Amino acid sequence: MRKKSIIVLLLLLCNILNAQEKFTISGHIKDAATGEELIGATIFVKELMTGGITNVYGFYSVTIPAGEYTIEYSYIGYETQKIEIYLNQSTKKNVELLSTGISLQEVVVTAEVADKNVKSTEMSVVKITPKEIKAVPVLFGEQDILKTLQLMPGVKSAGEGSSGFYVRGGGSDQNLILLDEAPVYNASHLMGFFSVFNSDAIKDMKLYKGNAPAEFGGRLSSVLDVKMNEGNSKRFSTSGGIGLISSRLTIESPIVKNKGSFIITGRRTYADLLLKLSSDESLKNTVLYFYDFNMKANYRLNQNNRIFLSGYFGNDVLDMDGDMGFDWGNTTATFRWNHLFSDKLFLNSTIIYSKYKYMIGIMDDNIYSSIQDYNLKEDFQYFLNTRNTLKFGFNSIYHTFSPGKLSSDVNPSKNKEIDNKYALENAAYISHSFDINPVLKINYGLRYSMFSYIGAGNVYTYNDEGGIIDTTSYKSGELIKNYGGFEPRFLVNYLLNEKSSVKFSYTRNRQYIHLITNFTSSSNIDIWQPSTNIVEPEIADQLALGYFRNLKQNKFETSVEIYYKNLQNQIDIKDGAEIIMNEKVESELVFGNGYSYGIEFFLRKKVGKLTGWLSYTWSKTERQFDEINNGDFFPAVYDRTHDVSIVGIYNFTKRLSVSATWVYYTGNAVTYPVGRYEIGNQIVPVYSDRNSQRMPDYHRLDIGLTLKNKKKRKFESSWNFSIYNVYARQNAYTISFRSKENSPMETEAVQMSLFSIVPSITYNFKF
Repeated sequence: MRKKSIIVLLLLLCNILNAQEKFTISGHIKDAATGEELIGATIFVKELMTGGITNVYGFYSVTIPAGEYTIEYSYIGYETQKIEIYLNQSTKKNVELLSTGISLQEVVVTAEVADKNVKSTEMSVVKITPKEIKAVPVLFGEQDILKTLQLMPGVKSAGEGSSGFYVRGGGSDQNLILLDEAPVYNASHLMGFFSVFNSDAIKDMKLYKGNAPAEFGGRLSSVLDVKMNEGNSKRFSTSGGIGLISSRLTIESPIVKNKGSFIITGRRTYADLLLKLSSDESLKNTVLYFYDFNMKANYRLNQNNRIFLSGYFGNDVLDMDGDMGFDWGNTTATFRWNHLFSDKLFLNSTIIYSKYKYMIGIMDDNIYSSIQDYNLKEDFQYFLNTRNTLKFGFNSIYHTFSPGKLSSDVNPSKNKEIDNKYALENAAYISHSFDINPVLKINYGLRYSMFSYIGAGNVYTYNDEGGIIDTTSYKSGELIKNYGGFEPRFLVNYLLNEKSSVKFSYTRNRQYIHLITNFTSSSNIDIWQPSTNIVEPEIADQLALGYFRNLKQNKFETSVEIYYKNLQNQIDIKDGAEIIMNEKVESELVFGNGYSYGIEFFLRKKVGKLTGWLSYTWSKTERQFDEINNGDFFPAVYDRTHDVSIVGIYNFTKRLSVSATWVYYTGNAVTYPVGRYEIGNQIVPVYSDRNSQRMPDYHRLDIGLTLKNKKKRKFESSWNFSIYNVYARQNAYTISFRSKENSPMETEAVQMSLFSIVPSITYNFKF
């Protein structure tokens, strides 16, 4: 009897163990037409009401108990694929999804999880698809991800036609812009009217507005993570476009079908060719253009190993008849190795090179400056189960700052070179995404960063007047100053019901490199400066609280987010400071604090003939420096109380669509003269408190129309027509002051506007 009881007990124990036994289904999700991995595709286990999403390399891993399941694979704009599986061992399953333009009987047409914005552990995040980018009308008809980002809540344009942007009260240098993990230090072409991102080369884009995951760091305000297309691994294809002032061409092809592919994209403007038609001799001889190339290749060595090589090279040239010229550009290169240790542990190893340089030519003199990085990253992702995911890793960056080099073609005695500066920036991180129960999810992490300012070079000590009172020389690699600290990240999502949730986040960021500029936004002749014995790292703490709700069966997304950001060790320059070719530039800086807070409203219609969004931001941003404005707080230049964007896209048919964008925002804060007095026959202006005045409010309407031609075999083409600034609003670009011609003792304001109404036409093709 006793033996029988033991046998029964053992059988019951075996059944319990078998019932608890779990297996993993993993693999990659791809586009069926091109073979490109899909980022953020959804895996849903119907019987368990659980699942996962693919990472930035299209890899997924879901661990569930043994059993029979229906698994759904879905992605926005693609047809959901269902498979039936009996899971009794760990299994690899690669899936290819078809675009919604193709229909098969065994496939059900849906999109990605429609309520992802409500249920995910993400907030303060902007994600725009390439399709949306191409539909929004923009200046000169050139689709631009940065111009589209400026239409989102919490993101502000740097000005008329500019691709520069500010996020939640941060400066332009407080945005980390990554292209295939490589930092891009100046994302502007053609004095800011174009960005460096060719939309044909872009696969995915995500903007984190200050609460980025722990693997990102080094900037206070935001991270813009841009991924390039990998190329078509199925067949050779070519696409491009011809516009009024620029054209572009893309070639993609398999290296070995279904194992590897490459893509090459090129773009060039030809504004200089149009200038040759001018009757003005100086304009006729002016050279003005930019070009850029994106290149990427990938190859799958075996099931567990894949390598990527990508690069970007872009350059701008401006030569005003030999009297003055500018030459600036970015170069990046990224080598990545994806390795699967198991069906749960994923590793991405990356080696990165990045450089931004510019040259200014004035008559016979040339000034050169640059910043250059070498970067090593190791990023691990461990999929414990459907409720737990761990990320951990480290990265190390070697910075070289070249503040300035002056060379003269006719007067060698003027030649001068400011010593390079060197630094090491290191960080390690770990984060955990945990679904505590069906209604409560958290994502928390910790990053530790350390910055070492090192030799070779001279370090100066200054008096109160900015004079050098002591000089210390350091050898190559010798430590000058160390900084470091922890950067916690925390986000919690509480589901109120199936349609709504409340989210809260806290983030601390440290920034060790800084942009020194005389301009209100990033220009092409800025100086990048490391933290030194005088310049301390900037620090930001941000709190955010949001309410997210979907309406009408997820046809509409709505959200309201409130944020507060506290800023330490902010940097500004003294009035009248000189930063170009100044070896004592640190003596021209002042240091202080600041804050920013605001509320963001967002309404988005995702499906139907009419799609688009409405965003509104109310915000306040102020800074405080003891040496400026009598030590009182004052508005930052980019402080804007109100910011409104309305975007609408209407599809009349599959071939014809129209779009429109209307923007409005409060004018930038500026300092104007409020009076004047005369000393020795010279007029001296009296200025208001720092940034106590406002530029005129800005508003503009753009419209666009896209007409797709009938498809002929494998050839596709379309026409895009757009009008920028439809009602010809004369928005102020700058306002200057001068004496009245008939009354020299009186001052008058003079407004300069860049654009009136600007029509554009572009022909796009693909075969």
